[in-house]
Amino acid sequence: MFKVIKKNNKARRGVLETVHGTVQTPAFMNVGTSAAIKGGVSAPELDTLHCQIELSNTYHLHVRPGDEVIKRMGGIRRFMNWDKPVLTDSGGFQVFSLAGLRKITEQGVTFQSHIDGKRIFMGPEESMRIQSNLASTIAMAFDECVENPSPKDYVSKSVARTTRWLIRCKEEMARLNSLPDTINPDQMLFGINQGGTYDDLRVAHMQEIAELDLDGYAIGGLAVGEETEVMYHIIDRVEPFMPEEKPRYLMGVGTCSNIIEGVARGIDLFDCVMPSRNARHGHVYTNSGIINMNNNRYVDDPLPIDPECDCPVCKSFSRGYIRHLLKAKEILGPRLLVMHNLYFYNRLMERIREAIDNDCFDEFRNKYSPIISKRIG
Repeated sequence: MFKVIKKNNKARRGVLETVHGTVQTPAFMNVGTSAAIKGGVSAPELDTLHCQIELSNTYHLHVRPGDEVIKRMGGIRRFMNWDKPVLTDSGGFQVFSLAGLRKITEQGVTFQSHIDGKRIFMGPEESMRIQSNLASTIAMAFDECVENPSPKDYVSKSVARTTRWLIRCKEEMARLNSLPDTINPDQMLFGINQGGTYDDLRVAHMQEIAELDLDGYAIGGLAVGEETEVMYHIIDRVEPFMPEEKPRYLMGVGTCSNIIEGVARGIDLFDCVMPSRNARHGHVYTNSGIINMNNNRYVDDPLPIDPECDCPVCKSFSRGYIRHLLKAKEILGPRLLVMHNLYFYNRLMERIREAIDNDCFDEFRNKYSPIISKRIG
């Protein structure tokens, strides 16, 4: 199912085999929260942007259009016309973001819908049932994501509850995968390491959940308020206790530099809304750094966004034209920038894999990590 085929120090070059196709790792998962990339990019177009795996949001799809609707439509891949793997998150982070509207018990969480205020209950079993209805390739376990920093006593109790929830997730998924009407009986389950910014809680939790022999393991609860160096420190502490033979996923991270640094610390999978969200506001990634296409300096600039990029946008359109679209509020402008940024991230992962294959990842890291996340214009 997963095999590490090359290493440069801790950086891992792997292959993840799934029932819906193969993913070359390290890989970036393009985020389509509601079964669509925000910015007007369709699932089939993701192929042209070198996307290998798409990520969708369990909570949002449960609220609208409803996971039962998607099941009747044949599962999320058929629903959105995407023939490659899909990972669905558990809904746990959305519960965290609705902190003022939630109540957490041992059974699960009661909270209000952000759409209509309707009260919703979600626990481990409910999350697994929703994700089974969605028929994603990979389902994430239901967990609690705490704010950083949080009191250690609360984080410790939260971690223990997350472990109990994980055991329930595993049992429920096994049951669901055995049912005759389950669309994807080979759905995989990833567990999530929590523990805030406390080294001992993080390590102990990783050691505990590693014994459950899950299909993969994620580090969650980072990039939610802590300093970047704290995030790197936590990864360094947790990584030695993550199973070597299973894929490792750093949730919700992040900048291009964060990804390169994560790979250097042994991470295989990443996701973040940053490339599409920033694109919709005119901020795009290039091999020289980040530029703001709203700036006056690009009014009559005939160059592509990035002269070193061969994406469909850079092959066809100038900075001057795209800036005009943004200022005229034409929806084509944000759409083109989203396409460029997603391609840039996916191509970055290809270059990372090539560097590991060629035993030169450290040189690649030293050259590009300081450059490509820096704002230059």
